[in-house]
Amino acid sequence: MDFLAAGTRRHRAAATAGAALLLAGCALAGCSGNVAKLPQLPADAVVLAFGDSLTFGTGAQAEASYPAVLQKLIGRTVANAGVPGEVSAAGLARLPDTLDEYQPALLILCHGGNDFLRKLGDAQAAENLRAMIRLAKERGIGVVLIAVPKPGLLPSPPDFYAGIAREFGLPYEAEALKTILRDKGLKSDLAHPNAEGYTRLAQAVAALLKKSGAV
Repeated sequence: MDFLAAGTRRHRAAATAGAALLLAGCALAGCSGNVAKLPQLPADAVVLAFGDSLTFGTGAQAEASYPAVLQKLIGRTVANAGVPGEVSAAGLARLPDTLDEYQPALLILCHGGNDFLRKLGDAQAAENLRAMIRLAKERGIGVVLIAVPKPGLLPSPPDFYAGIAREFGLPYEAEALKTILRDKGLKSDLAHPNAEGYTRLAQAVAALLKKSGAV
């Protein structure tokens, strides 16, 4: 009986260790089982990075903005349509003409931060983001959503970003900006990354696009 019990304990320990190794390997490899899929982008496709100062690249030179770095990483044209200080309602009003101008195959949406700074309410930002996503999808444009953290001691994005990503079945980047804006070495000021921070954001978005099948 003691021998059988010891064997059972060894079997359970081995199974636990194997599961831990599997989880660790999955984390290192960036497992993508839950990432929504996108059509592969043609080589001549235009990707539209749409948002506020985080997209514009405030705090770094233009060539260090996340859209500029992302363009190099994915080998597709990435248009920077970031407007510093813009709230989501203004973004919604601007988006139709911007889509007409660039005719993108993919929209990367990173918006809402100025709503938080001006205390305009999460509900308004969420509804404006939904409306922007509908506008793109009605035109057959794929959408990727980037969560923007609320300011604070430990900046974190509101839950509505994840809910919107689930609602529309979007590839969703939830961690990059949160991690960057909690690290003084990756920021140019309280609200914006520096060049290295934007590079980290671009790398995260590029990884997400690869997992989604877009590139």
